[in-house]
Amino acid sequence: MTIPPKLQTIIEDFGYCQGQEKLEYLLEFSQTLPPLPEWLEDKRDDMDQVHECMSPVFIYAQTENNIVTFHFDIPAEAPTVRGFASLLSEGLNGSTIEEIQAVPLDIYRPMGLHKVITGQRLNGLSAVIAHMKALL
Repeated sequence: MTIPPKLQTIIEDFGYCQGQEKLEYLLEFSQTLPPLPEWLEDKRDDMDQVHECMSPVFIYAQTENNIVTFHFDIPAEAPTVRGFASLLSEGLNGSTIEEIQAVPLDIYRPMGLHKVITGQRLNGLSAVIAHMKALL
């Protein structure tokens, strides 16, 4: 399995964290999720909703010349999934469709997030990746 380099760097960074530090690091990502571009702000109907998440999560994929950029709309009140979306945005934007399709649904495991997040939330995180792939 080949992970895009930017995402691999994020995974390695999580490896330096112990226990609850992993959750704290994830929550730091929640603060850096890029805002929706202006042209997408009024087009939520064009975005894919991740119904498996307890919080409202919307994703839009832009593809140009096989290079993908994802946009997310997730409220600040959902910091776990927002943080995960932010790290996926940082780690996968600029990757090819093939690179993204190769990312496993349980990419949170090498980060150790399965040790600090409940099973229900992990299911939501997997669903986010599944929806990202389905948009390609």
